[in-house]
Amino acid sequence: MNDILVLYYSRNGSVAAMAREICRGVEAAGAVARLRTVPPVSTVTEATQPEVPQDGPVYVSHDDLRECSGLILGSPTRFGNMAAPMKYFLDSTSGPWMSGALANKPAAVFTSTSTMHGGQESTLLTMLLPLLHHGMLVAGIPYTEPALSSTQSGGTPYGASHVAGTGSSPAVLTRDEITLCHALGRRVAQFAQKLA
Repeated sequence: MNDILVLYYSRNGSVAAMAREICRGVEAAGAVARLRTVPPVSTVTEATQPEVPQDGPVYVSHDDLRECSGLILGSPTRFGNMAAPMKYFLDSTSGPWMSGALANKPAAVFTSTSTMHGGQESTLLTMLLPLLHHGMLVAGIPYTEPALSSTQSGGTPYGASHVAGTGSSPAVLTRDEITLCHALGRRVAQFAQKLA
């Protein structure tokens, strides 16, 4: 059975909601979704997080990277780039990089922004850079997926996306955004099965 690692950071819940929908797509393709998150970072160098979060998925480990058959990475957008906690974790992966733990495995990315033009595509592209350095095989969303052409909210060929809005609580994922999350998870799982 192929394990697909769905790894994300979410501050307000939108990226977490996307991650759960992507897991549904992975499982619909007959693979196992391994949902993980990264801990927040602090400007106070003495601050630490408990090894197991109080709620939600457990924190990712390098073993999760070694054991997965594919990786789907998600982060909210911060000035057109991934959030610092995700970057911090990726910066710690020189061990798996040196051993080639992720080489030749399929990978994809997803993001959420507050506004329609909040940097979704630049965030997705910058999230792909470390995955390319790891030797991963990038899977986007092709235009054969009808929701990519009909969406009036999130969704790009670079990966799934969501427009959360600027209110105090994030907007619910739209039907097209959910469809594209499922498609992305399904696509990575199918590639992993073919590569196995």
